[in-house]
Amino acid sequence: MRLRGRKGIREGLEQQEDLVVLNPEQYKGKWQERFDNDLPIHVEFGMGKGRFVSQMSVKHPNVNYIGFDMYDELVRRASEKTRIAWEEAERGEPTTIQLARANIEKIEEVFAPGEIERIYLNFSDPWPKKKHGRRRLTHPRFLEMYCKLLNARGEIHFKTDSETLFEFSLNSFADYGLQMTNLSLNLHRDGINEEHVMTEYEAKFMGKGMNIHRCEVLIGEEVLREYQVMRLDKY
Repeated sequence: MRLRGRKGIREGLEQQEDLVVLNPEQYKGKWQERFDNDLPIHVEFGMGKGRFVSQMSVKHPNVNYIGFDMYDELVRRASEKTRIAWEEAERGEPTTIQLARANIEKIEEVFAPGEIERIYLNFSDPWPKKKHGRRRLTHPRFLEMYCKLLNARGEIHFKTDSETLFEFSLNSFADYGLQMTNLSLNLHRDGINEEHVMTEYEAKFMGKGMNIHRCEVLIGEEVLREYQVMRLDKY
């Protein structure tokens, strides 16, 4: 994927020190210091233009959000959306959201073990060719990294329009021994929940009548224990 950004884009990002992090490795193990609070940290890997992560930060003030992408132009667009979203919500300057430029391949250099509570994988590149399977963000090699970085309440929330990627991902989760819940092959079949925040791709695909696939993956020991108790309470 190649993006043609505006002239001087890097300089513009460098001037947004309050919101944009161009060298996130320096905050490994120190992200709550960066936020100056002890709220849980939720991250979106591959935030695109930032609609999802910016809106989530407005809707959920008791969570710190970090949106990641590897392209300067997308980080720039996400910063614009974030500032507009916070202004429209009359929340002032963004304080519980950061936008970082990073390659997910090196995410273990950005976070310490147990530093994250939730990971969002929204409409990741499906890499349809079999030979590119290792690049999919739900490949076991990525799951191994996620499991290290998630804490006792750790979860992965995954959405895609690709049936092939969804099938691959479910198999990856199962092969890795992970507990899945809230699976859906057509997330918006009964209409859009007002609390649901859509990405740019999701809104586009919905307009075309395409099905959205979704599932949650429970990683942390606390959420797994709660899930087991919930299951037992049904009987």
